[in-house]
Amino acid sequence: MERVCMLVLILSLFCSFHFLTVGSVEDEAKRSLISFLCSLSTCSTTNSVLDPRFNWTIDSDPCKDKWSRVGCNKKESSVTSLYLDQLNLSGPLKLDPLCKVPAVADSLSKLVLDGNSISGEVPPAISSCRQLTQFQVSRNHLSGKLPDSLSALNNLKKLDISFNNFSGHLPNMGRISGLKLFDAQNNSLTGKIPEFVFSNLNYFNVSYNNLSGPIPRSARDFSVDSFMGNPFLCGAPLTSKCPKSKGQSTKDILMYLGYALLGLVLLSVIVYKIYQRKKNAGKRDEAVTANDKVVALDDNGDKLNQESGEISKTGNSIVSGPVSTSLVVLTSPTANGLRFEDLLRAPAELLGRGKHGGLYKVICENGTTFAVKRIKGWAISSDEFKKRMQRIDEAKHPNVLPVIAFYSSKQEKLLVYEYQQTGSLFRLLHGIQMGQTFEWTMRLNVAVGIANALAAMHQHHRESNIAHGNLKSSNILFNKNMEPIISEYGLMSQDGDTSSDDSSSQAITATFEADIYGLGVILLELLTGKLVQNNGFNLAKWVHSVLREEWTVEVFDKSLISEEASEERMVDLLQVAVKCVNPEPASRPNANQIATMINAIKDNEDRSLAFEP
Repeated sequence: MERVCMLVLILSLFCSFHFLTVGSVEDEAKRSLISFLCSLSTCSTTNSVLDPRFNWTIDSDPCKDKWSRVGCNKKESSVTSLYLDQLNLSGPLKLDPLCKVPAVADSLSKLVLDGNSISGEVPPAISSCRQLTQFQVSRNHLSGKLPDSLSALNNLKKLDISFNNFSGHLPNMGRISGLKLFDAQNNSLTGKIPEFVFSNLNYFNVSYNNLSGPIPRSARDFSVDSFMGNPFLCGAPLTSKCPKSKGQSTKDILMYLGYALLGLVLLSVIVYKIYQRKKNAGKRDEAVTANDKVVALDDNGDKLNQESGEISKTGNSIVSGPVSTSLVVLTSPTANGLRFEDLLRAPAELLGRGKHGGLYKVICENGTTFAVKRIKGWAISSDEFKKRMQRIDEAKHPNVLPVIAFYSSKQEKLLVYEYQQTGSLFRLLHGIQMGQTFEWTMRLNVAVGIANALAAMHQHHRESNIAHGNLKSSNILFNKNMEPIISEYGLMSQDGDTSSDDSSSQAITATFEADIYGLGVILLELLTGKLVQNNGFNLAKWVHSVLREEWTVEVFDKSLISEEASEERMVDLLQVAVKCVNPEPASRPNANQIATMINAIKDNEDRSLAFEP
């Protein structure tokens, strides 16, 4: 009887203990979580977090008491997610408190630390967090080599280490078959691209590193944006071909020798003709020195003889007609050593052609790449054009692409810019991006950058009345840090350039009011993700029609809705955009007012993210 009573007592105690512990996070796990946050934030000696944004204390429960930025399982018995992004956390990344404590490591599946100031290396201890499916540390100050132990995270689906200072080789992650996203852009990684299960990846980006060698055949379905900025990478989808093996056939060698001989003959003929024309021209060209000559492209992109304007079919290069005016190099460090001979010898690739001229990509012998804008039919004297370009150059702004140099003649105008490899806003919004996302925070940052730049340019050029004249998403480029920059400022005259996007019946000239309309359309593109004009569809008119029916939510890009972006902030930005595309130019706000409104929206967004539970 006594034995039975003892058994009942033990069973009762066990049940009581089980009742008390089910649904609660273990103290060991709580201490580990607080220790991890303390390494990146401010804590007291009692191991409680002092940062007012956090309610993490040892005498509370992460799940039941809803610790900020913490996610739990359905039973509220273990922590599964830590969302510590955009909190200005700093200090070394110490993962031992998370990955070396089974009470945390056995349940933690998501660790998000994007947009902080965390430094140091990713420790090998990360391999002990075997349940991780999502590890994001983008836009921090992390450095050093990536540990090989990353490849042990067999459950990983999303790995984002972009915009840091990582170096060394990428670890071989071919064993992680479930990986869906890998982003390592804007680091200093070296070596070859290792094997991944590329067929399962929705997004892959290693752009702007120092990787080398051929792109794996199984990775060639990704766009060129995934690999650009690695000068030693080769193979599709990049245009640079990989070098052939040393054992080239005799046939190939003879073929190349034949090409070289043919080129030598053509070069001899061209030199002889140039010599004859110089001899006949006499003193006609004495005013133009060897370092002051300009190159020209005809409409087909063919190289033109710099003396006569005749086409020389030796490949694509750049400008037409006799050259009698020097290239004017504005003050810019990029233009150091820039000579017309460099442009004359450089191959040119036509990037696009509009009703006002063409845009070319030019790669000089020293490897420097320029974008050359050619404008035809602008009735402005060379002297006035020179003054205009110098006035535009006076207004420096980090979000406006400066003109490096320019050339002017009666027939055409040439402007030289630093080439931006990352592409345009139009391409990012409407191009085929192989799973690339364009999140709300980045879209809002783009709107802020453009608005601030336009306000600064309008204020500086108010007296000279120089507007942009052709503000559209294809003229918004991105630098290597993915910051927006306005290109081609001031290249349209003020006498009749129309805006096909304007919903009003009257023509829009290149005025400040027209720029405001263009900015409004760009804001609508950011919010809706739709093309401005497409098979009779007019974006501004469509937005007005939807708003009249009071279906505001129907306006927004579905990807923004799916990421649960702030509807309040999107509506605020939509209201700014609608004001900008007002059919009456006089009723539109000015650029300073728009910049103030958009910056206020951004401030509200930042405050909301900082204190988001």
